[in-house]
Amino acid sequence: MDPAVLAWALAQPAGSRAAVLAAAYTGGTTRVAFDGRTVEYRSLDEIGRALAVLHAAENSAVRRPSVTFASFSREGSR
Repeated sequence: MDPAVLAWALAQPAGSRAAVLAAAYTGGTTRVAFDGRTVEYRSLDEIGRALAVLHAAENSAVRRPSVTFASFSREGSR
């Protein structure tokens, strides 16, 4: 598990899917209840992968496109 992903998940609001998964991961349990549903994960590694997917999805939504500035001049190229 990437420590940055776990830190992000633990910083999410209480009751959010990421926070619930992080609490299960750090508590060593594979059963998670969220939105009235209970999910039994096969392993802690699977919870870690779910957290990584949530992290990537949220961070790709807020990622801004990079901007590159290029300047060209005809002076000096004669």
